[in-house]
Amino acid sequence: MFEINARLLRNQSSVFLCGETVEVFVTISNHSLPEHRISQSNIDAMEHLAWGSVQINGYCKTQHKIKEPIQSLPKTSLNVHENSILSTNPKILFCDLRLANGESRTYYYREQLPPNCPPTYKGIDIKYYYKVSVATQRLGSKVQLLQVPIRVLPLFNIEDKVEPIPAQGDDITNEELTPTNPFLENDRKVVSKVEIALETLQNITARRRPNFYIITNRRGKIGRFCLFKPSYKLGEDIVGSLDFSCRSVRCVQLSVTLQCEEILLRNTPKSPVSDKESKSSSGKVTNFTKHHEICVGLLQTQMILPIPLHVTPSFTTDLVDVRWRLHFQFVTTLSNELMPADGPSEENWNGPKSIDIETMVWNLPINIHSTNPTQIFQPQILN
Repeated sequence: MFEINARLLRNQSSVFLCGETVEVFVTISNHSLPEHRISQSNIDAMEHLAWGSVQINGYCKTQHKIKEPIQSLPKTSLNVHENSILSTNPKILFCDLRLANGESRTYYYREQLPPNCPPTYKGIDIKYYYKVSVATQRLGSKVQLLQVPIRVLPLFNIEDKVEPIPAQGDDITNEELTPTNPFLENDRKVVSKVEIALETLQNITARRRPNFYIITNRRGKIGRFCLFKPSYKLGEDIVGSLDFSCRSVRCVQLSVTLQCEEILLRNTPKSPVSDKESKSSSGKVTNFTKHHEICVGLLQTQMILPIPLHVTPSFTTDLVDVRWRLHFQFVTTLSNELMPADGPSEENWNGPKSIDIETMVWNLPINIHSTNPTQIFQPQILN
């Protein structure tokens, strides 16, 4: 009996960015029982595997038909799913493998994810997911398939800026004439696109640029909202403040919800008219964290909404457009019975039993990006 174990090289995480390299250790072990052996010779005591291969498969589960895949899929025996959108070239681990009882063999596999592949997403009408597929076969038996799920995050969209290595004969700059440390490497290394994307993402999400919004309805001004920055990473807190000192309409109750909007793009993106019509239509909404507050008598308040680490950042494909927004609900009133009359009073003030209210809804788009995959704890799945 053979046992196959697949272990990701990245510790305590199975999360990767688009364009990153997935590294896996595949261990084949022979746990045959002695009574299953026909003879005690070395040839009969060994178990035999004909071949073994590994590849990464991506799938899309939706009710709509996928007209064009992301890339041309190679025709292999592992493409058993009709909704395959990504399939890397299979790499052969071994051929004609013979293992004795208690013996094991470990193989190393590495493959780079395409930079333009869709991220892992579990939506309402569409789902994207990825698996590392390990396939083996005995002579005269069926192909045995082991699949290890991985999570893929979208890569920040930047230009492909790679720092070149200077060739011999180039002009010598002042930096090269400065004294060098013999204990440090002087060679200029090529920076990968993933490293540039993470550094650019860190600079964008760390930049604080307060944006102020005046909130009004048909009866007057409700207040002023301040959002300290428009771009966030997974795991960060969305912090904002509300100022009601400039109001002409009293706000009784406030609720803010972090929402993910899923818009299906039914038409092809080649037609600009169909793009505008499809993106202008509202999609299906999923609620996440929420802040609720009774703000009667408050002049200022603040909100804090944490962004979960398990959600998918904003992205767009040929089939779906995923966006994030803050959904506000303001309950307002023009009644003056909510506050006690001016002047001292010996009796306790009791609020009115009923008031006339009006609810106003406001959606504020925000940008949510990926974070460093090593900061997301997601245990490896061993099979």
